[in-house]
Amino acid sequence: MTTVRVALGDRSYDVVIEAGLLARAGALLKPLSRGRTMVIVADANVTAHLATLQAALSAEGIASEAIVLPSGEATKSWAQLAALTDRLIELGIERGDHVIALGGGVIGDLVGFACSILKRGCGFVQVPTTLLAQVDSSVGGKTAINTPAGKNLVGAFHQPALVLIDPDVLDTLPARDLRAGYAEVVKYGLIDDPNFFAWCEANAAALLAGDPAAREHAIATSVAAKARIVGEDERETTGRRALLNLGHTFGHALEAEAGFSDRLLHGEGVAAGMALACGYSAAQGIAPAADADRVVAHLRDVGLPHDLNSAGIDADGETLVAHMLHDKKMDAGTLPFLLTRGIGQTYLDRTVDLGLIRTFLDAQRN
Repeated sequence: MTTVRVALGDRSYDVVIEAGLLARAGALLKPLSRGRTMVIVADANVTAHLATLQAALSAEGIASEAIVLPSGEATKSWAQLAALTDRLIELGIERGDHVIALGGGVIGDLVGFACSILKRGCGFVQVPTTLLAQVDSSVGGKTAINTPAGKNLVGAFHQPALVLIDPDVLDTLPARDLRAGYAEVVKYGLIDDPNFFAWCEANAAALLAGDPAAREHAIATSVAAKARIVGEDERETTGRRALLNLGHTFGHALEAEAGFSDRLLHGEGVAAGMALACGYSAAQGIAPAADADRVVAHLRDVGLPHDLNSAGIDADGETLVAHMLHDKKMDAGTLPFLLTRGIGQTYLDRTVDLGLIRTFLDAQRN
C-alpha cells in the first residue's frame, strides 16, 4: 500500500493506492460512515465495481444506497447537478456525511461540486476508476460542471476527505480510455521531471499492457507530483498550480470544437494540446525543436493525438482562439499559456500574443 498525503492544513487528506483496494475499502471508509447509510454515486459503466464496493461496505456493517448516473461528459451539466442534489436531499444527506464518487473524472467533478454546495458543504470521497481520474482529477479539489460556453466554467474548490485508488479496476477500462488517461501521466514528466518523462518513454507499452508494477509506479509518481503542487498552491493564486494545466488551454479549445463529445476524449485533447504547446514553444524559439519532436513521437507511439489532424480537428486558428477566450483562466482580458523551455521546464506565460497563436494553429493545418 502506498499512501500520499495532500498537505492542506485542516483540509489535508490521504490518497491510498493499492491493488485490490476496492474490495477492502470498507475498513477505510468506516471512520467516515458515522454509523449511517453511505451514498455512492456511480457511473453507469462501473456497476461491477459498484457491487464490489457495496459488498466491502456491507462487510464492515455499513449500509449503502447507490445513485447510478449516465456515463459521458454530458453528465457534467446543470440538469444532472440539479437532479443529483435533489436526490441527495431526499436521501437525507447531512453536512457531516460523506458521499462516495465512484467513476471517472465526470462523476468525481459532478459529485464534488454537488457536495460543495449541498447544505453549504458536505463531505465526499473519491474512488476513481479511470487512469485519468486516478492520476489527476480525483486529487486537488477542483470540482465543476460544463456549460454551453465551455468546460468547467461553473465549479468550486472542494477537497475530498479521502481518495482510494485501486489500479486493478483499470483492467476493465477500454484501451482508448486507458491511453487518454496516460496523457495526464506524461504531463507530470513534461512539467518538471524529465527523468519521469524518460521513464514513460521506456515503460509506456508495459503500463498500457497492464503491467502491475509499471501501472502502480506511474500512479504513485503522478499523485505525489500533484499533491506536492496542490500543497504549494491550492487555488492557483501563485501560478504554481497552473503548471498542471499544461496542454489544457489548447486541449479545451479542441474539445470545444469537438462539442465536448466522445469524438475527442479529455485526455486525447490534453495530449494534442501538450504537443501543440511544445510545438508553439519551439516555433517561437523558446524550446529546442528536438524536445518538441520527442514529445510528438512519444504521443504518436502510444496512439494518442499529437496534432490537429490526429485529433480530428479541421478548424482554423480564429475559431480555436475564439474557444480559448471562454477559458476560465482569462484574467484582466489576457489568457495565460503554459509553455516550455524544454522537457521538464514548463512555465506560465501571461504575455502570449493571440495573433501568434492563430498563425501557429493555421500553419498546423497545412
